[in-house]
Amino acid sequence: MQKKYVIGVDGGTESLRTGLFDLSGNPLAFASVTYPTNFPVPGWAEQDPDDWWNALGRSVRQAVIDAKVSKQEILGLCLDTTCCSVVVLDGAGNPLRPALIWMDMRSAPQTEQVLATGDLALKVNSNGGGPVSAEWMIPKSLWIHQNEPEIFQNAETICEYQDYLNLHLTGKRVASINNVSVRWHYGPGWDGWASRMVEILGMPELLKKWPDTVLRLGEEIGGLTSNASLHLDLPEGLPVLQGGADAFIGMIGLGVVDPGSLAFITGSSHLHLGLSQKALNGQGIWGTYANAVIPGLHVLEGGQTSTGSVVSWLRRTLGNPSYEELNQEAAQLEPGSEGVIMQEHFQGNRTPHTDPLSRGVISGLTLKHGRGHLFRATLEGIAFGTELILETMRNNGFEAETVVLAGGATRSNLWLQIHADVSNLPLTLTKVPDAPALGSAILAAVGSGAFSDIGSAARKMVQVDRVIEPNPESHGIYQPFYQSYREHYLAMKKIRNKL
Repeated sequence: MQKKYVIGVDGGTESLRTGLFDLSGNPLAFASVTYPTNFPVPGWAEQDPDDWWNALGRSVRQAVIDAKVSKQEILGLCLDTTCCSVVVLDGAGNPLRPALIWMDMRSAPQTEQVLATGDLALKVNSNGGGPVSAEWMIPKSLWIHQNEPEIFQNAETICEYQDYLNLHLTGKRVASINNVSVRWHYGPGWDGWASRMVEILGMPELLKKWPDTVLRLGEEIGGLTSNASLHLDLPEGLPVLQGGADAFIGMIGLGVVDPGSLAFITGSSHLHLGLSQKALNGQGIWGTYANAVIPGLHVLEGGQTSTGSVVSWLRRTLGNPSYEELNQEAAQLEPGSEGVIMQEHFQGNRTPHTDPLSRGVISGLTLKHGRGHLFRATLEGIAFGTELILETMRNNGFEAETVVLAGGATRSNLWLQIHADVSNLPLTLTKVPDAPALGSAILAAVGSGAFSDIGSAARKMVQVDRVIEPNPESHGIYQPFYQSYREHYLAMKKIRNKL
């Protein structure tokens, strides 16, 4: 029987979603299972790894049933997950405590200790200026080491959500080049692992607790064990291929596989992930991360903390009118919202300022302005924030030639056009909105031998839906408003420093 299907799994914050795809990238079925997050202390966020394992079994079984395909026709399986969601395991692979998921901020004090090491591994973000995020592996591991020393000492393995699932699927203790490059301070130039950093921090034994092997994306980890086969109701020995962090695997699912291309992932926040032929370690950008997605290429990262979440806030504040109403009112206005400027830093700024204390601003209001002005100014302010990130990337040597967009902004044609006009760039939209699941499926296809490399697989399996072309006239009109937006941050920081 010809094998012609692949499984892509996307382990997210609220649920795990399984997609079954053919080798042209068409989804045959999706199945999703939710799990809870516990918040034992403000700023903490924990999940039970057993919930992930159970969700994986249930969703894979359901997707295969719904797709109505033979299990013998499936080539392989690959999964992406949130990162860093840190798991502490005993010798049998069982969790010793709940996982500290990516949004857990308890290790904020430990980030200062990491930054104080001055290690070469810190260079990748803002050329050594940081930040070091409480989301990442080493600060979380340091928190466990300092606050739960007995659990730390008893741990056989400290790893990611993804590594935990792969261990239970195959019996192999491995890590992804993607996760370790972007969030574990791993990379060329400092002997792979940040060994000097963890030694300075007083926990050199952490190196032995991390997975033994780092695999490239799409590389085979191993086959399903008998227990995993029963759990997923898939053939024993089915190849399991290496994935990575959800947003970065989403790059592949958007077809962002060539130098000069950029994945623009929108939602509650915005993420901007570009591919460069050379290493760039400049002020205001995160990365670059060598070989983190495509071998031989470097990934650079930008992000806006509050975007879709600000749009949702405004709608709630206005009494929950429909988005259709708000879009219609905003579309009647000229670019620039008649002088209303929005700074979208409601939860701080991620890049290029990396300032958690920056806050949102609405300026230029008069009695003439109404909710349509506020809504359009919000969409424009978010687009200005994106353009500032793209400008910072350009200033550091990266020019985005192709931008592929996915996520919540795709539901608003007005917002898409504003983004295109502000940055004067065409925006490509793809047919499969679930880019991480498709990206994982592409890696499954590559690792299973259906394609020779990630690029050729993505070009076959990612299908373009449409392109939003910029309006040069509107771009010109936006320039003074964009410059005003840029000046808002410095003005507000000066005011904040006087308070």
